[in-house]
Order: sequence, then C-alpha cells, then structure tokens
Amino acid sequence: MAILRAVRPWGGPLSDVVLDEGRIASVKPAEGTGPDGGIDPAAPVARADVVTPPAAQAAGTDIVDGRGRLLLPSFSDVHVHLDSTRIGLPFRPHTGGPGVWTMMMNDRENWRDAEWTIDERTEYTLATMIERGTTRVRSYAQIDADCRLERFDAVAAARDAHTERADVDIIAFPQAGLLLEDGVVALMEEALKQGANVMGGIDPCQLDRDPVRHLDIVFGLAEKHQVPVDIHLHEPGDLGVFTTELILKRTKAAGMQGQVSISHGFAVGQVSEATTRRLIDELADADIAMATVAPAGRGVLPLVQLAEGGVRVGLGQDGQRDYWSPYGNGDMLSRTWQLAFTNGFRADELIEHCMAVASIGGASLLDPASRRLRGTADRPGLDVGDPAELLLLDGETVTSAVMDRPDDRTVIHRGRVVADQLELV
Repeated sequence: MAILRAVRPWGGPLSDVVLDEGRIASVKPAEGTGPDGGIDPAAPVARADVVTPPAAQAAGTDIVDGRGRLLLPSFSDVHVHLDSTRIGLPFRPHTGGPGVWTMMMNDRENWRDAEWTIDERTEYTLATMIERGTTRVRSYAQIDADCRLERFDAVAAARDAHTERADVDIIAFPQAGLLLEDGVVALMEEALKQGANVMGGIDPCQLDRDPVRHLDIVFGLAEKHQVPVDIHLHEPGDLGVFTTELILKRTKAAGMQGQVSISHGFAVGQVSEATTRRLIDELADADIAMATVAPAGRGVLPLVQLAEGGVRVGLGQDGQRDYWSPYGNGDMLSRTWQLAFTNGFRADELIEHCMAVASIGGASLLDPASRRLRGTADRPGLDVGDPAELLLLDGETVTSAVMDRPDDRTVIHRGRVVADQLELV
C-alpha cells in the first residue's frame, strides 16, 4: 500500500490518494486543507522529498510527499522504435535522404557502428523514458533480411530488464516490407513465437506494392497467433484512404474490432472534410485506433474530430535521435508539447487534451477494454479503481506543466515509485 499526500489530481484540489494492489483505492481531501481544498496556512509545511516514516514502513505503507504537485496518469508511449535510438550517445549529423526506403537503407548502413551495442542503447533509452514518466510502452522491433531477429532480441532484453518498472508490448515490424526481401515472413512468425505480441505491417501499396498479399500475411499471422495488428501507414491522400478502407474491411472480416491500430495515418487529415468525416465514422465503427507521433505539416491528425467521433488515439515518440532523424529525447512530456504545438492549440482544454491523449488515450489503444477518452474535456485515469500508473509533476496547472516541462517528477508503476527526479529507483 502507498499513500500520496497533498497531490492535485488533474490540477484539482489537494487530495490524499491511497494506492493498493496496483490500483487507486481512495481519493480524499488532503489532511490540513481548508474548506475550499486549498492549503490551510496553519497546517505543517510538507517536506520536499519522497519519504516513508519508520512507523509507516513497519505497517507496510509507503508515504509519498506530493508537495502540492499535479497528479496525472503516467505516459503511454504507443509508437516508439526502441531499437532505433542514439539517446545517450554523441550527436551525429543527419545523413538520411527523403523517403521511407532511403531512410531505412541509411539506418541499415549505420546502426551496427554506434558507440554502444544495440542492447545497451535500447535498454538505456527505455530507462530514460521511464525516468521521465512513461510506464506503458508499445515498441517496434525491426525485422528484415539484414538484422533478422537481432533488434527484436534487443527490445525483448530491454523489456525484461525493466519488467518491474514498465509494461512493454513488442511489435514484430517489417520496416523494409514483407515481400521485397526473402525470408522476412518466416522471421516475423519466429518473432511472434518468441514473444512479440503485436503483428506489424507497413505501407502495403507504396512499399510492398501488393496490398492484398501484404494484408493477407498481416491478418493471417495475427489470427494464427492471436495478437493485435498495428500498421504503419505513411501513404498520403487518396492512396492512404484506399489502404485505410482495405484495413477496415479486413478488420471486420476477421472479427478483429478493437484489435487493430493505424500508426501515422496521415491521409485522414489530408483529404476533403467529407472524406475525413466518413473515415472517422468508419474507424469508430470498426474500433480501429490511431497512433500519432505529432508530425508537422500535412501529417497532423484532426485530434478534436477524432475525439468527438469516438476514435481511440495514442501518442508516441517514434525513433529518437537516430539514423532517421535528430529529433527525440526520451521524454513524452516534450512530445505532448509537440502534439499541442503542431495542432496549433492554445486553449487550456485542448492542451490538457494532449496530455490525456499521451496518457489515457494511449492506454486505451493498448487495452481496448480500459477507460477511453470521450471528448476533449474528458480527464479519466485518476478515479477509484483505476490502475496506479501515475506521474507526480510540478506545475501550477496541467497546461503550464506542458509548456514548462519541469524536471520535478515522481513516477509510479503498479502502485510503486519506480523513478524520482529523473532517476530510476
């Protein structure tokens, strides 16, 4: 059991929150607060650290001093390439060219030559993410004729190293396509046998140029191994709409409603308003979720319409300071700021919605049976019975915390503190 003293759930009144058996057991007005929920001037000043008094230790209860900080659901990073990272290494000038294939080949030429091994980089990056507030992760593990299962093994090892600090799903991901190189499909199935728990796909038309065969393989292996599906879809405009419609049909035909997500899905925000509206309605009807990495320009998803339409949306950091891009720092709070910025949001409700997408939105993508966002004003995740996946964060308001991205953070996984002040516990 743990007690969080003097915290402000979603920026509301000071509260004491009890955690038990990995869930929120109670939320009550904090001791020493006035009738309006504010701090009573006569109450003792809270200590500025995480503390477990001896008496509480003897009783098996940890006391966490909230110090009036915000209490938020922890981050859910649902689109990260843990095996594509240079976090912690010296800065390297960008050498990739335009286009998925060109970028992929640039990565292939360089990823083995880094200063650290792939295992060291992957584990370090996951630790960095946890220290900054992420406790739920869905990571890609690249599988192709070059790396075979080497990168999958590195992601699996990082997951196992931090199994008590974060829940990690692994997507078997054909970065170079399923059909362009010999042996990839067999490697994908082997990864599923060895513990990958999501089947991945990528650009069935633009990359593999055979969407029927590509989707036959993706949904066939997903059904065989009883795992969900995630498809990278960079395809723009009308081509992206065509592929989305194929995914919708396959999802319904396989009875996989609630088990399919589309990552990127740029086309949803690139076509006419009427087509966007139709796609949102069909995605909601098939319960297909979307994952975004908050890109700029024409890749921006219509977040407000998706929320109002009932489509689950999660956020991720993509690759991080890697051979694809110099962007990324392991911090989902920074990516939440980016989501608000690229959408042009200024109103507090919409900026807070970005925080909700980055936490509970992603959690509902990972578990379609969990609580999901019902609109831009919805703030779930901190009610009695909810999982104790939590983040204590300094800030006057949720919006100010997104803007300031403070370092004063305490991270809780399954009701237990796993990181504090940007260091693992």
